[in-house]
Amino acid sequence: MRRWVEGLEARHGLDMLTERSRRLVLASYVILLALLFWSGLAMQAGTHPLTPILIRALPLILFLPSILGRRPRGHAWLAFVSLLYFVQGVMLATLPGQGLLGIGESLAALGLFTGSMFYARFRSRQLKAERRD
Repeated sequence: MRRWVEGLEARHGLDMLTERSRRLVLASYVILLALLFWSGLAMQAGTHPLTPILIRALPLILFLPSILGRRPRGHAWLAFVSLLYFVQGVMLATLPGQGLLGIGESLAALGLFTGSMFYARFRSRQLKAERRD
């Protein structure tokens, strides 16, 4: 795996790989938030209808400064948190009538994990190279 990633870096360059992984992070992040909002609307109950949406989306929203600030360490932590959403999506996919929503959430979380992991690697290597120059 390491050889494969280093080969990618040699062929395409860190700048392009960093930008592509950032786009994957942003797209997956927005899609996952939209799916959480949509499923949260379906769970509305009681006097506070936004509570299910906030409970499910708050961990992702807390990473927004790291994403906007392009911080590699924040993206690494986001990769770990996205695995919780992957598990939640898999569990949701097993419920009757929630299959598509669960699969969509799992795929968005998987994209977020992959993009965040690669972005953290490529951006940290990019920053190291800039410091050396």
